[in-house]
Amino acid sequence: MSEAGPLSEREFHEIYARVPRLTVEIVLADQRGVLLTRRAIDPCRGLWHIPGGTVHFGERLLSSVRRVAEKELGIRVIDAQVAGLVEYPSHFEAGFDHPVGIAFRVTEHDGELRVGPEASEHGWFRELPTPMHDEQVRFLEGLGLAVATRSGPAPR
Repeated sequence: MSEAGPLSEREFHEIYARVPRLTVEIVLADQRGVLLTRRAIDPCRGLWHIPGGTVHFGERLLSSVRRVAEKELGIRVIDAQVAGLVEYPSHFEAGFDHPVGIAFRVTEHDGELRVGPEASEHGWFRELPTPMHDEQVRFLEGLGLAVATRSGPAPR
C-alpha cells in the first residue's frame, strides 16, 4: 500500500474531532539531556515539547519516525526503539484533538541537527523548561531523562 499524503486542514479537523490521532514522538537524549523544540505554530504555540508528528494512513511506524525526524530535526534516523506511550488528555480537555503518541528513542542517526519551520527554537535539557505538556514531563521523568523544574499544571 502506498503512503497517503498529509490531510488538508479541513480534513484534519473533521477527522480528528471524531477519532484519536496516532502520533510518533522523537526522543533524542545524550549527555546534554533530552532534545526539545518550542512550537512556533498553533495549537500550543510557545510550548516546549518532544518533537513529533502524525502517522500517515498506511505508513509503517519506523517510516513515520524517519519522516518526522527529517522534517522536524533535519536528521536521518538509522535506528530507533519504542520507549513508551504518551496519551494527551490535556489536549482533548482544551478542545483540540486526542493525540496518542508512540515515543521512539533514537539510538542511531546522522546528519546535522536543524529544526524545521514548526519550531521557533530547540535546546537540550536535563531540567525541563516551562511551559510544557504535563504528560510529556511525566513521560521524560519516568524514563529518567530529565526532571521537572516546576509544580502544578503547565499553561496551555
